[in-house]
Amino acid sequence: MIRTHRPAAGVCALLAALAAGIAFPGHAVADETEQAAPKVELVLDVSGSMRTADIDGGTRMAAAKQAFNEVLDATPEGVQLGIRTLGANYAGNDKKTGCKDTAQLYPVSTLDRTEAKTAVATLSPTGWTPIGPALLKAADDLQGGSGTRRIVLISDGEDTCPPLDPCEVAREIAAKGVGLTIDTLGLVPDAKTRDQLSCIADATGGTYTSVQHKEELTDRVGQLVDRAANPVVTPVATEGTDQCSSAPALKSGLYTDREEFGQQRWYRVDVDPGQELRASVSVAADRAVNADYGVLLRAVTVHGREIVRGEASGLGRTDVISTGLRYPKAGSDDENAAAETVCLQVTNSFSAGSGVKTSPGLPVELTVDVVDGPSKASDVASFGLGRGWWLLGALVLTGFLAGLVWGWVSRWRVAVWRTN
Repeated sequence: MIRTHRPAAGVCALLAALAAGIAFPGHAVADETEQAAPKVELVLDVSGSMRTADIDGGTRMAAAKQAFNEVLDATPEGVQLGIRTLGANYAGNDKKTGCKDTAQLYPVSTLDRTEAKTAVATLSPTGWTPIGPALLKAADDLQGGSGTRRIVLISDGEDTCPPLDPCEVAREIAAKGVGLTIDTLGLVPDAKTRDQLSCIADATGGTYTSVQHKEELTDRVGQLVDRAANPVVTPVATEGTDQCSSAPALKSGLYTDREEFGQQRWYRVDVDPGQELRASVSVAADRAVNADYGVLLRAVTVHGREIVRGEASGLGRTDVISTGLRYPKAGSDDENAAAETVCLQVTNSFSAGSGVKTSPGLPVELTVDVVDGPSKASDVASFGLGRGWWLLGALVLTGFLAGLVWGWVSRWRVAVWRTN
C-alpha cells in the first residue's frame, strides 16, 4: 500500500490534467484541430491600502510584485498573458474620476517577460478600488478566440465604487456565455471582502483563496495560470452517501460534491486485477472556519477492512486542504477474475466559526483514476515501501552486524581493562 500526502496547492488541477490525458490519448489529440491559445489577465488592486505592511513583514504591494515576477518567469509557453490594474493612477478624492481608474498595464499577448516585469516595477499604491469597472474592461481585453479565458483578480479590499456591484458584474459576464472564469484572491481580507470576492468567483465557476503569506500568493497565482494552459475538464456533480453499500459507482474522472462539517461521504470504484486506483480529494473552506482541521481519504473493502489511507491537516493558513492515495490490485492468471469493489471514504474535521451557517456543506472535489498497475503490484503495495523493502532489509542487517561488532569490541575492552 502506498500512502501519499498531497499539498493543498494544485493537486486536483494536476490530476485533472492526468485524467484528461488518459481519456484522450496522444495519438487522438494529434488528429484534432489545434486549439486556440489560452488567455489569462491578471487584475491587480493598486489602491492606497496596498501600502499596508502586514504580509511577512512587507507591504501587500511588495508581496504582489514578487508574486508577479515569479509567475511571469514560470508562465507556460503558448499562454497569452496580460496585466490590468485598478486604482493605480488617480490619487485624488473625486469619486467619479477614481471609479474610472483602471488601465491595461500589459496587453494580453505572447509574453515578453522583461517588458512585463518592467511594467510591474513601476506600480505604486495610489487610489480607489473600482473592481466592477476593472472586471468589465478585463472581459473586453479577453474577447476573441475559442481557447480558455481566465481573469485572476488580486485585491485587499471591497469595491469602493457603488452602485456598480462587482458581484453583479461577474453574473452579467457569466450570463453572456463567453466561457470566462474569474478566480479571486484576497490579501489578508476581512469578512466583507471575503464575501464579495467569493461571490465574484462563484458567479463564473471560479475559485476564491484567502492569502496571508507571500509564498501562498505566488503559488496560487502560478497554479491558476498553469490551469489555463491545461485541457479543460468539467467536474461531474455526484452525491456521496453515508455508507458504501448505497454509494454511487464512479469511474475515472473529476467529481464535485458537498459535505457537511465533520460528515463522512462514501463512493465506490471497481478495480480489475492488474489495475491501480489513484484517488485524491480536496475540501475547500468557503466560509469562516476554526483554525485546526483535517481531511481523511480511506480506501476500504466492502467488508470494512482498510486497504490504504491518505490524510492531511491544516492550521488555518489555506482555504483548501487535500490528500491522496494509491492502491494497486495484484494481477491474476484467471481471465475471468472479478473486479474488486473499493469503497472510498471522505471525512473532514472542519468546524464552523461562531455564527457561521453549516448548510450547504463544504465543496469537495474528488479525482479518480483507474489505470494499468505496475508489473509487481504486490510489491508496490507492501506497506507503502515498494522496493524500499530491499533498502530496509539492508539497513536492518547492517545495524544488526554493527551491534554485534560493537558489543564484541566493548566486551574485549572491558576484559583488557580488568586484566590491567
